[in-house]
Formats: sequence, structure tokens, C-alpha cells
Amino acid sequence: MLVVNARFLTNNITGVQRAAIEISLYLKKMYEDIKFVTPGNVIHKEIADKLDAEKYGMFSGHLWEQFELPRYLKSKNNCLLLNLANTAPLFYKNKIVTIHDVAFLKHPQWYSKRFYYFYKFLIPRIAKNSVKVITVSEYSKNDIIKRLNVPGVKIEVIKCAVSDKFLKSINNSIPNKYGKYILAISSFSPRKNFEGIVSAFNKLNLMNTKLVMVGCESKHVNNPKLKTMIQSNNQIIFAGNVSDDELIGLYKNACLFVFPSLYEGFGIPPLEAMACGCPCLVSNTSSLPEICGDAALFCDPYKIEDIADNINRLLNDDILRNRLVSSGLEHIKKFGWQKTASIFADMIDEAANV
Repeated sequence: MLVVNARFLTNNITGVQRAAIEISLYLKKMYEDIKFVTPGNVIHKEIADKLDAEKYGMFSGHLWEQFELPRYLKSKNNCLLLNLANTAPLFYKNKIVTIHDVAFLKHPQWYSKRFYYFYKFLIPRIAKNSVKVITVSEYSKNDIIKRLNVPGVKIEVIKCAVSDKFLKSINNSIPNKYGKYILAISSFSPRKNFEGIVSAFNKLNLMNTKLVMVGCESKHVNNPKLKTMIQSNNQIIFAGNVSDDELIGLYKNACLFVFPSLYEGFGIPPLEAMACGCPCLVSNTSSLPEICGDAALFCDPYKIEDIADNINRLLNDDILRNRLVSSGLEHIKKFGWQKTASIFADMIDEAANV
């Protein structure tokens, strides 16, 4: 039996949760003897139903993962456990863990002290006593080797992808309720550089163009400065969390998608934008050049003027925009969740036979 730690069904969807959900849906089709186990506080009930997820125990969060999940596994003869969302039971050794990045070690200032110290304690230890560590880019693999002291032979790079919803959306016509706008998608985490986006937008003073921002606030991050910046410009619209269907519409109708993140282990949103035919401006840092290749325009995320200049360039250069749309639609063909899940399955089978 293979057990999947499905605690990710209790969290709001970010890139990590989206990847875990997509991989799980494919693994469900690949394995007959697979069980998805969750705490009781599931918020993605439709997905839990598709996975036939089993609720177990009384706790939630890390308490559930560290104490009740191992108890469940003991009742199942300590079978192999697949963890898809960075964390895992510390003292359970028959496991595979997926670590998307180690941003908390490189940039602790982006996180609450409680989050930083807990992850600093937990992540190196679960990486050390796992059968296999999976990560999502060569960039993240090198970071994990360097900062967690994990041997490279123990780490497998399995890249993320884009949901079929986005891939099949290119010919769909979706009403535009914002007019002419630039799209940004992220959380309020400093690593996502929302402040840089707003500063660049304000610098351009585009009277006939809005900035639409999609995302959620994190309980680990409080950014009152960013809130004030957003509220001080009526050309900026903060849309909060949106459904996938709404997100597809936002990508398709945007003039461009801007993603000047300071650090990404992978970065799914630019690929989603490409799948929807939206030209992308992304950072020239971390994993993004590796993931986006020649299908995006790059900027220095630490220089507001560079972000602004490249936004302006994309808004006014139709030849460049069209080239990026075409190259993006071609580039996205390299990524698919079925392919990703198949590589996961190979790792699972290998670990099960060790």
C-alpha cells in the first residue's frame, strides 16, 4: 500500500498545494492500492471526494502530521508514505518528501520567527531521514545540497506543470470586466515582490491601464506597507483569491503578466499565463530563467526602473508581445502533470523495492 499525506487539502491553494493536488489526481488513476489520508479540517472537499480521502484523527496541522499520521501508518504495517507539500512526519523513515525550495533558510527575514525556527528545525531532519527527496528544479536541488547537506544522489528533480484547465483554454472567449490591465498573481509574501510591482506601476503613471492583483495574505506574513500602497492608487485592483475559471479569464484578457519574484523554487503562474496566451515578464533570478527559457521577457526584480521599463516595453511593442505569446504556447508543451506523475510513480516504485 502507498499512503499519501494529504494534509495539503486543509490549506489554501498556492503553487505547492496546486502541485500536490494535480499529482495526486494522476496517482489515484495509476495505483489501485493507494490511500490519501487527511486531518478532519479539509477545505477542498470536492478534490477530497475525487481522491476518496480518508479523514483520520482529532488533531490538525503539524500536530496531526507529527503524531496522528504516524499512528495511522503503524496500523498499516509502516507502508511507504509520500509527502508532496514540504513537510512530513519527523520520526517516520519509510517516506519520500517533496521540498519545493529552502527560501526560509536563504531569506529568513521574509517569514515570522515562529515559522522560520520551526522549519529550520524540521526540514533538514526530514530530508536526512527520508528514502528520497524530490524537488522541482535544478536550482532548488543545488540549494538543498548546499543548505541541507543532502547528497545529490538522494535528490530527484521532477518539474511541476500546468493544469489541463489552462492548457485547454486558449480558444475560449471569456468576458473582460476590467478593461485594459496588467495582471499580477501571488501572495503577500515579500519574496513575491508585490511592492516592486506596485512601485513600478506607480512610476509609469498609466492612466488608461489598471493593475489587477490576485492572491492571498499569509498568516505568516503581515505587510501593512503593501496594503497602504494598494489602497492609495485607484488604478490598482486587489481581487483576492479567485477560482481557476476566473483566473483563466484574467490571464486571457490581460495585456501582460508580471512576475518579478525575488525567489522561486519553480514558479507555476508564468506557465499558466503562457498556456492562456498571455505574454510574461518575469525575474532573472532563482529558477525562473530555467523554467521559462526563451518564452518570457526578463527583468531585474531588485530594480524598480527595470521592471517599469520592461512593462512599458511589453505594453508598446506588439511584435515582442506576439513573439512571446507564440513561444509561450510552444514552451508550455514541455510541461504536463501526467508526465510529472509518471516520474513520481517511477520514484515510488523504486523506493518501495529498496
